Amino acid sequence: MKPFLVALRFLTRFPVTWNDPTPQQVGQSLLHYPLVGLLMGGALAAALGLLGTGPLAAALVVALWVVLTGLMHMDGLADAADAWIGGIGDRERTLEIMKDPRCGPAAVAVLILVLLVKYAALLELAGQGVGAAVLLAPFLGRAALPLLFVTTPYVRPGGMGSLLAEYLPRRGAWGVVAATAVASLLGGLALGQGGVVLAALAGALGVFLAGRAWMRHRIGGTTGDTAGALVELVETGVLVAVVLAAG
Repeated sequence: MKPFLVALRFLTRFPVTWNDPTPQQVGQSLLHYPLVGLLMGGALAAALGLLGTGPLAAALVVALWVVLTGLMHMDGLADAADAWIGGIGDRERTLEIMKDPRCGPAAVAVLILVLLVKYAALLELAGQGVGAAVLLAPFLGRAALPLLFVTTPYVRPGGMGSLLAEYLPRRGAWGVVAATAVASLLGGLALGQGGVVLAALAGALGVFLAGRAWMRHRIGGTTGDTAGALVELVETGVLVAVVLAAG
């Protein structure tokens, strides 16, 4: 139970206390990231169902999405965007820029683009009656993190990210990733939206592979910032893939 609460507190702004988790509990919390994403997706899907279709509904759901995460992953996306542009292909320079708390023009542009794409996708999805994608995006976005940490070196020492990388149960991580894919497919078939789920999985996997390859090429692995950026990009990729498949 404690690792789940650690995951819930770290990934969301739900009122959960830390109570000084052990390094092992921090590592184990990564196994619960998809479940936290599923809870978030359920809240977003419920909000979209209550608000209905239209630009205002889509904008409010995007706003709720941001509030639920406390901008944590967007902060990582902003830092990674600044570093990738400002680093000019240099590994050490890229890592140095990611530690800078200031937000540059690349960060602003990328954040606006991601929010805009999410808003437009939600607007389309609500109109097409495939709101299941709103449930899947946070679920698959956070399932990408156990897969990332189990397949990719962590290159910045210190902090919670290093604890996740060091104490993650590797066999459990593979099991969680497999269970996420199977649960998504079974849920989609049960709801008669198998095509939606296949599109979502394809979008998530495509973005994950591209993002991981980019990290390995530029900095030799991942950091907390690039992991957060990957969550945002996988979520966006899921929404876009489902919209394109449904259209």
